[in-house]
Amino acid sequence: MTTELTQNRITDLFAHKSERLLNVYFTAGFPHLDDTVTVLRGLQQAGVDLVEIGMPYSDPVADGETIQQSNNRALENGMSLKTLFNQLAECRNEGRSGNPVTVPILLMGYINPVLQFGVEAFCQKCREVGVDGVILPDLPLDLFLAEYADTFREYGILNVNLITPQTTETRIRHIDAESDGFIYMVSSASITGATTGISESMRAYFERIRAMNLRNPCLIGFGINNHETFDTASEYASGAIVGSAFIRHLEQNGPSPEGIRNFVKTVRA
Repeated sequence: MTTELTQNRITDLFAHKSERLLNVYFTAGFPHLDDTVTVLRGLQQAGVDLVEIGMPYSDPVADGETIQQSNNRALENGMSLKTLFNQLAECRNEGRSGNPVTVPILLMGYINPVLQFGVEAFCQKCREVGVDGVILPDLPLDLFLAEYADTFREYGILNVNLITPQTTETRIRHIDAESDGFIYMVSSASITGATTGISESMRAYFERIRAMNLRNPCLIGFGINNHETFDTASEYASGAIVGSAFIRHLEQNGPSPEGIRNFVKTVRA
């Protein structure tokens, strides 16, 4: 996209590591409003490579029941973008904990709350609190390039784009040329949490994308929920994204660091 992009923790990470990266998603303000930074620190301590924090939204169309329910709970708890930025404000600093967050952070959500917040104000707050990138599945790339790319670039915030099995090779090449950081490779044409296991058609799709030798690394998401699926995804891409399975873990076990560490260990072991 540009050679003028501000130095970024995501691009730094991929410059030094290219295999078996684990990105874990959780919803801000879930299970409880004040759990956001606790979960974030727990994931860092467990050794994940990136953390994807969901910005709760009332109509998360790409997400399955598990993440939808976590969105609803977080909104009921009082979570908002303003509250999330307030929670993240000191996470990059040592503070009283002596445990600054250094792992790359992405915010994942939908464009409407960002527009309501104001795109430039959103990017400015992301930079202030140490957010490195965003994933906005309902923001078309062409609209992003025409309206928002300059603002994102000014504040050093990456916009991570998605591809699916239905995305044409021409479109994938365009996305690759206009992306920095990594490409979110959706494993199947379904909502999050709906797939179980890796099918032969998924493998064929993974093989096809790998053979394209894209400029950007890919992380595979949707249906990655255990050691077996993480291993398979890592054969074809630089790593994988776990979402619904971790939300279920938080629902059942809460945000204890030990529990988070055990969850991550079972995925990576």
